Amino acid sequence: MLPSITGQYLARYQRLGAGDPDFALLPATGAQRRFLLVRSLDPAGHADIVPMFFAFPRGTVDPARLRAAANHLAARHPVLRSRPCVVRGTPVLRPEPADVPLDHVDGAPGESAEDALRRTLEDWAAQGPPLRLFLAHDASYPEEELLAVVLDHTACDGQSLARIVGELGAAYRDRLGPDDLSPAEAAAELAAYRDAVLRQLDAEDRAASPRALAYWGERLRTVHEQAPLPGTRPISAGLPSGAAEWKAPAPVGGVPFPALLDACRAAATALFGTGPVPPIGYPWGGRPAGAAPVLGCFLNTVVHPADTRGAASPEATAAGWWDDLDRADTPFDEVVRAARAGGSAWSGRLDGLLTVDDARSRDPLRLGATTGREVHVGGRQVRAPFAVSATQGPELHLRMVWDRTVLTDDAAEDAFAALCRALPAEPKP
Repeated sequence: MLPSITGQYLARYQRLGAGDPDFALLPATGAQRRFLLVRSLDPAGHADIVPMFFAFPRGTVDPARLRAAANHLAARHPVLRSRPCVVRGTPVLRPEPADVPLDHVDGAPGESAEDALRRTLEDWAAQGPPLRLFLAHDASYPEEELLAVVLDHTACDGQSLARIVGELGAAYRDRLGPDDLSPAEAAAELAAYRDAVLRQLDAEDRAASPRALAYWGERLRTVHEQAPLPGTRPISAGLPSGAAEWKAPAPVGGVPFPALLDACRAAATALFGTGPVPPIGYPWGGRPAGAAPVLGCFLNTVVHPADTRGAASPEATAAGWWDDLDRADTPFDEVVRAARAGGSAWSGRLDGLLTVDDARSRDPLRLGATTGREVHVGGRQVRAPFAVSATQGPELHLRMVWDRTVLTDDAAEDAFAALCRALPAEPKP
């Protein structure tokens, strides 16, 4: 049997460091390698980034103290100070000294703070530090300023964000900087991160078993994306993304994940018509068994075949989803290859994305005695025709964004209405 894609990568990485006791380059997880591949296919070279925005009373944020706190985090967590690079054809991370920038964003005349931040993030330099801070204010926020904490997606996943917010606030409170971390502590964190990634790669290698690949080949045999192939246009082309959102009292225990998948299937049916089976991707996963709880990007993208040929029963969707989760560690690139071997013409592009965030387990950013108010800044482009986020807290907050170079606003808004109707209880405005 041929080595898996992950197995081939591991062999190349190990050859890079063979015989070098001071080898410093870090291996890249499957998710990190996918983000780097997608970036390389984008004509403009845009990176996938994860921004968090917080409004603070104007004048309460101490920029120097905040930057020192962020550099303390970067010194502690290798992934927050490592830059992706390719060495002899092998994607790796190169650790560097902590150097988190904090930029003051000044809007053009008449430009809002949100628009100024959106424009700034569109110009994100892919080769810069993976963690960056931006502070902006304008006349629409006469008593507040907006703080953006932004990460390259190669440096974080959903499990990392809550810790970053908590640890940033704690370091700010305690007035910590990068020099407050001893060399021994830094070396231990580096070793723990390397160990976690190697464990992840080992798990990804084992998850690409013949049985798992046969399962995904059959499961996705009829999938065929409806959108243009990736790399045909810059991610920044066209208008800012469209958006729609609804809120409703959250059901006890939240909306079951299979119900959200069915809702995405209803949206895909409204967009693409009955008959096709669009691929809907969602992130899943966590730290590998035995690994330290390090910050990083350890997710995998699982693919759900959204069959639009008829109404799916909730029980059938749930049964298929549970079967998928048994093989959710199979790396996305192996899944694409298995689907094509099974007869699908799928290129690997996703027609829709679904993310779920449990806000009940996340505290807001607190800097000193002041707690920030989390805000949303939309309009950034997405790498799929549409993307749905469901935030579960005291309320269920549904948000759908769409690529206006692929979908019209009318079509997308009709799809979002279909998505809401498909949920067990229709959200109200």
